[in-house]
Amino acid sequence: MRSSQMAGLKPKHFQWQVEGRVARIRLDRPERKNPLTFESYAELRDTFRDLVYADDVDAVVFLSNGGNFCSGGDVHDIIGPLVSMDMKELLAFTRMTGDFVKAMLNCGKPIISAVDGVAVGAGAIIAMASDVRIATPEAKTAFLFTRVGLAGCDMGACAILPRIIGQGRAAELLYTGRTMTAAEGERWGFYNRLVDATALEADALDMAARIVSGPTFAHGITKTQLNQEWSMGLDQAIEAEAQAQAICMQTRDFERAYKAFVAKEKPVFEGN
Repeated sequence: MRSSQMAGLKPKHFQWQVEGRVARIRLDRPERKNPLTFESYAELRDTFRDLVYADDVDAVVFLSNGGNFCSGGDVHDIIGPLVSMDMKELLAFTRMTGDFVKAMLNCGKPIISAVDGVAVGAGAIIAMASDVRIATPEAKTAFLFTRVGLAGCDMGACAILPRIIGQGRAAELLYTGRTMTAAEGERWGFYNRLVDATALEADALDMAARIVSGPTFAHGITKTQLNQEWSMGLDQAIEAEAQAQAICMQTRDFERAYKAFVAKEKPVFEGN
């Protein structure tokens, strides 16, 4: 069976650190509010694909850097070149960016986004594709694709965003490209909560630590079901969850929890 250790990863286009089985990612262009390039898109996609097989990472925290999360695709490094590409090249690019979201959804690890400042375009998509989103009151989130003459249906936004905030609210944001304030984001359920900027990173890492202290194999099953049940009917979903739970009942963590309960102790999970 393929497995890998991700702690030693040395990416070229973003910061990466693994500590306590939690991977931290920061885009590394704070002077430009952390825009993405062709290269950083591809490297992030490949990293999340590899996380499926990582033995030393059980959760991911996507952090802000320099007071901003991500300003989307770089105007000069991405948008300019796209104008001169033919249809085949453009489709290769849009499929690649979509593959990044697919990799996030299918990496098997819970992802927490900690959003400060600007999270627009692809930055908003990264937050959207995460499992949990925490933000500061200063966070500004916009799916601004229409403002550059494109459709709002980018990187899964029309499928995922309505499931988080509702069809009407998603339609407004995707048609207008307007900024969703942090207060709106929390009220609508996009953000789990708002915290002060000085506490943002610690809050996100604390949540990640709590997640990795739990039954991490079962967390991977939970993430899979959260994503796959979107396209299932209720009967299919209930059957899929029955099978998934039966698998989890064969783990040592399930046995550990039972023995700890009998002994009136707190269970110590090991992810197997």
